[in-house]
Amino acid sequence: MSGRIGVFVCYCGGNISDYVDVEKVKDAVANDEGVAYAKTNMFTCSDSAQTEMINAIKEKNLDGIVIASCSPKLHLKTFQNMAQRAGLNPYQYTQVNIREQCSWAHTHNKEAATAKAIDLVRAGIAKTRNSVPLTPLRVNTVNQALIVGGGISGLRCALALSDMGIFAHVIEKESKIGGNLKDIGVVFPDNKNGSELIEELEKEIKKRNNINIYTNAKLIKKQGSVGNFECDIMSGDEKLTLNVGSIILTTGFKPYTPKPNEFGYGHPNVITLVDFKKLLANNVKKGELVFNGQKIREIAYIYCVGSRENNKENGNKYCSRYCCSAVNYASLLAFDIDKNLKQYHIYRDIRTYGKYEEYYEENLRRGALYFKYDEETPPDISLKGERIKIIVKDRLLAKEDILIPCDLLVLVNGMVANENSELNDILKTPIGKDKFYNEIHPKLRPVETVIDGIFIAGASQGPKNISESVASSMAAASKTASLLIKGYVDIEPTVAHVIEEKCTGCKLCENSCPYEAISFVNRNDKVIASINPAICKGCGGCVPDCPEDALEVLGYTHAQINSMINSMLLEAK
Repeated sequence: MSGRIGVFVCYCGGNISDYVDVEKVKDAVANDEGVAYAKTNMFTCSDSAQTEMINAIKEKNLDGIVIASCSPKLHLKTFQNMAQRAGLNPYQYTQVNIREQCSWAHTHNKEAATAKAIDLVRAGIAKTRNSVPLTPLRVNTVNQALIVGGGISGLRCALALSDMGIFAHVIEKESKIGGNLKDIGVVFPDNKNGSELIEELEKEIKKRNNINIYTNAKLIKKQGSVGNFECDIMSGDEKLTLNVGSIILTTGFKPYTPKPNEFGYGHPNVITLVDFKKLLANNVKKGELVFNGQKIREIAYIYCVGSRENNKENGNKYCSRYCCSAVNYASLLAFDIDKNLKQYHIYRDIRTYGKYEEYYEENLRRGALYFKYDEETPPDISLKGERIKIIVKDRLLAKEDILIPCDLLVLVNGMVANENSELNDILKTPIGKDKFYNEIHPKLRPVETVIDGIFIAGASQGPKNISESVASSMAAASKTASLLIKGYVDIEPTVAHVIEEKCTGCKLCENSCPYEAISFVNRNDKVIASINPAICKGCGGCVPDCPEDALEVLGYTHAQINSMINSMLLEAK
């Protein structure tokens, strides 16, 4: 229980004070029960303001603080760390969001925004008044990692972990490592054959004594939690149990397969970009491009096949990102084989970002022609006769019909997520609408999942080119190292808690936990719920399912929530 609470109300420049009377909020709560100190700050997150708050906590002997400012999503850790530096338990701090919930939400009514801010701050004071010190749970970690997927992302991740002294186990479901890359042919920007890149990595891995590769292998069971997972795998006919501290998913992608007759797919001379790359690899030294015994003189490319399908009910809405750069690079390789080729690019948008724009510009210099179409008016393919004929309504020519004949039609197909239903059932890793794995935040936490100790990398989380996939695998390796190298991990204490004397063992809460953190134990001849704090995320999903009110979340206990509600109801009266 906190008896001396400090309240700090932020101006946030003008973000809050333009629509909330900050001084009025401070004065309204200054004499509330338990409040020993109240102050306003221009920018509470600034170093100078934090120093002032640290001094106030020490000088006023505060045992709890309330900061009324922006969203805790932005500065929760900032202020928790500040409280800890002042000698205060960081879990006896409450952040009240009066920016997004008051000033930004009620720009039309300053008086109402101010009244709402006062109510929210009073609720925060009531919560802090009923808070108790909490201590993070420390769990010992195993200095080993399991990597699921033996493509380039998984292999580079294993090497990075090996360099940092972490034992890496790589499981690959196929008979050979390398994933899609081993079959792709020449890749950009290194102008190397994909299989050669995999061979180089394989040679390096064989030099290491802290990397194990398991082929024809899959994960069949997972127990435990962050720092100490027990994973059962099947490698061929052999069952193995691995104890690892983290799991990294590098399960990759599969190329989109066009449907029969989609842009003529199924015709002998209509192939995908993946197949075209293999064709280039086989013709690189011939001086001409030959396909099915026929010399190719004219090639057409149709972009966005299997991507950006906004008008299809179950279509892939996302852009596969890498395709524009890949096809422009492939087009240059085709020119290198036969400079007299005629090449036609039928596109919706050219998305050769970064330096890959140079591929597009070089194609223009060599004579490639580009025709822009809309999704509503896709190219019409005629397969009658000896040659393929394509009619394009060119958007840049007022949608005038353009007839393009060609010997070979290449469908620039995108990426789709691999089917990992068994793996997903085991790991419970969140998946997005696009069927790829979901990270917590694409900018701030790009390789972390909501399950502590499980990371994602490469094209398993969305379309990426090779360099981007490798970069994300390096990030996942770094995150794993920071987690495991210390030998322990501290887990947030704001987890579900069982009030044992109330629990009747009805098991209704078990199905409400998406993380499988709830089990049942026999204690004093009574079956009751038990929470694994290393797995629990403190989401609170189990709390409303308990008919006996035997579950609560530490930091958001029944006493705290009831006091918050009561403080606002009393003010309303």
